[in-house]
Amino acid sequence: MHYISIHITVNEHTNKLNRYTYFCKKMNLFNQKYSLKTFLITGAVICMFFTACRQIQLFEKTVSIPQHQWASSFRPQFEFDISDSTTPYNIFLVIRHSEKYNYSNIFLNLYIKGPGSDSTVKVQKEALLATNAKGWLGTGMNDIYEHRVLLAPNQQLKTGKYSFTLEQIMRENPLNQVLNVGLRVEKAY
Repeated sequence: MHYISIHITVNEHTNKLNRYTYFCKKMNLFNQKYSLKTFLITGAVICMFFTACRQIQLFEKTVSIPQHQWASSFRPQFEFDISDSTTPYNIFLVIRHSEKYNYSNIFLNLYIKGPGSDSTVKVQKEALLATNAKGWLGTGMNDIYEHRVLLAPNQQLKTGKYSFTLEQIMRENPLNQVLNVGLRVEKAY
């Protein structure tokens, strides 16, 4: 029985090697024009491109605003778990609105409840969405704009479950033309 499993493993490796050799011949990689050094450098550059450009996301969730009118009584809540307390995290507000949104900013209350805590901390934040010089600061497609506004950079969070609640505190109530609102948490590297 043991001999058979070794034989199967050798055959599987032989098949993989044969497929690799076929691929290399098909792609003309054994041609005299290409050196092994060129092949390895190209492979390394491709690997670096795919690994260097990605941001490690821990949590992102958005909720739709009913009828695109964010009433101050509508308070979306977001819960996520932190398993690594040695890494700092960035916390972002994610907001999507139409071009008819009337303001260049939004004021929010964040209600934060950390792991093992019975109390909630209230923090007031302003998120800048546009300037006179640049217009809307987020990314746009047609008449919809999405912003990822950094609310709290490089936060050392304890391990456990966190709860964030968002409340809009603008003078206009309900706040028109807000389509979605959410929270994004990612490792700060």
